[in-house]
Amino acid sequence: MTIDDILDRANERAKQAQLPYRGVLTPTEAHTLLQHQPKAQLVDVRTRAELDWVGRVPGAVEVEWNSWPGSVPNPHFLTQLEQALPKDTMVLFLCRSGARSHNAAMLATQAGFTDCFNVLEGFEGDLDAHGQRGHVGGWRHAGLPWQQS
Repeated sequence: MTIDDILDRANERAKQAQLPYRGVLTPTEAHTLLQHQPKAQLVDVRTRAELDWVGRVPGAVEVEWNSWPGSVPNPHFLTQLEQALPKDTMVLFLCRSGARSHNAAMLATQAGFTDCFNVLEGFEGDLDAHGQRGHVGGWRHAGLPWQQS
């Protein structure tokens, strides 16, 4: 699959879901873009606790959507994102499951970031039959690069 194929599929998913941002990627597609698109940057929006306890993606920009403890919204999210990246960066947002990263992609797009994507399944993937994450989908389950702190 070519980079253009990945971008076309991601864009089509966003159009079908009527999303305001550029596209929706699988973890493997996101990793491929990061490897081949010089302006692409992964932004992990999980809390510091999640990053420390569950693991992190090497090279990702880390900007909390919510802060720990209490999962309180980070009032400085947009300012921190703008300080970390130019608005024309291809930004691939990642969280635990894909929900916070969706919200981050929406807000960033509204703030003038022109090339935003949500990474489906997030870092840990969907819940399994026992209500646990990490066994069904996600960045880590796909065998993509990550490290434990």
